[in-house]
Order: sequence, then structure tokens, then C-alpha cells
Amino acid sequence: MSAMLPLFPLSTVLFPGMRLPLHIFEQRYLQLVRHLLDQPEPRQFGVVAIRKGRETGEDGVTALYEVGCVAAVRQAKPREDGRFDLATVGRQRFRLLRVDRSLPYLQGEIEPLPDETGDPAAAQLATQRVQTAFRRYLNALADRGGGVISVADLPDDPLLLSYVVAAAVIIDLPERQSLLAAPDAATRLRAERSLLVRETGMLRATTSRPAPDLRHEPYSPN
Repeated sequence: MSAMLPLFPLSTVLFPGMRLPLHIFEQRYLQLVRHLLDQPEPRQFGVVAIRKGRETGEDGVTALYEVGCVAAVRQAKPREDGRFDLATVGRQRFRLLRVDRSLPYLQGEIEPLPDETGDPAAAQLATQRVQTAFRRYLNALADRGGGVISVADLPDDPLLLSYVVAAAVIIDLPERQSLLAAPDAATRLRAERSLLVRETGMLRATTSRPAPDLRHEPYSPN
């Protein structure tokens, strides 16, 4: 069944189970937050990556991707100047059916998308391969930056692993979006292994850029 949900277009992709901190300062999104805070929990909105345009400005967004992720507000901290810092977490993927521009902020008619594992045997094999490829990728990042990147035990659940890796690997937005839109975990993991092999090879071949600090998640500019 479809439902209407406030939308927050961003130049990033949110995955289920992943955290997304937001600093809210534009009037239209301040209005969105106040609307959410007036509602009972769960306080939710849709995060959709921008296909064309930019996050800020009255006419910034001209096109959105079709698949997004519901974000649930875990904490809303008001500032003295009226702005908000939000702590949110991704919950469920959705397909965007229609955009409503009748309010200062966008709303969307959405259709929830199921989180499926896919073929169990294929998913299990892909899980093992992605765990190995992701550790090699992290080692390559550490070598490039001249430091050490430690990571907790990777999840064995194919679906959770697919989202953890999708959120962590450093790739362009269209590729990250394609991972969100993958029909199931097995398909997503196979795509991730190919990306990890490619990115690891590129890291081994060049040392021109320092490794990013994976311990912190940056704020969105909105």
C-alpha cells in the first residue's frame, strides 16, 4: 500500500540500519521538523538522493532518484538560533511514486519495498566473498594513508552486511544508489564484491589521496 511521507532530498544515499546526522537550517526543513515533532512516534520522513540539482535553494532539486529510504528521528536537539540537529536512522527502502509540491517542503507518495535475501545459497557465498573483499579494501585504505583501520566483526547476515558495506565503501552517488535499488541482498553483495575488487585495485595502484577517517559520519549540509 502507498502512503504520503515528507521528503528530504540529499546528495547522499541512506541505507536501512545506518545512521544519518542532519543539521537543519533552511526554513522549509525547519517547518518539516516542527511538523514531525508535533506528531506521535515514529517520526519519519523519506530520504531520497538528488539525481539533478542541489540540496539548498528554492529551485535546487530538479530530479530525484526513484528508490529512497525511510529515516526515523531518534533525537532532535534544538539550537538557540532555532536550528535543529537531528539524529536519524534508516528503516526501510521505498519506491517514490509521486512528488507533491503543495507545501514548502516536498512530500512523496511512496510504496514500501521488501528487504529480501534472495537465493540463500548464493547469498551465503556472496557474504563470505564480500567479507574477505571488504577487509582487503580496508587494508588498502590503511596502507594508502599510512595508518591502521580497525573494524569490528563484520555481520554474517547477508542483508545487514550488504547495507554496512554499501554505506562504507567510497564510491560515486549513482553507484551507491544502484546498491540501494538492488532487488535483494544476494544481488547487492555480488555488485559490492565487484566494486570492492575494483576500488582495492585502484588504491593499490595509486597513493595520491589520503585514506578517509571512517570513524566519523559527516553532517549533511542541510
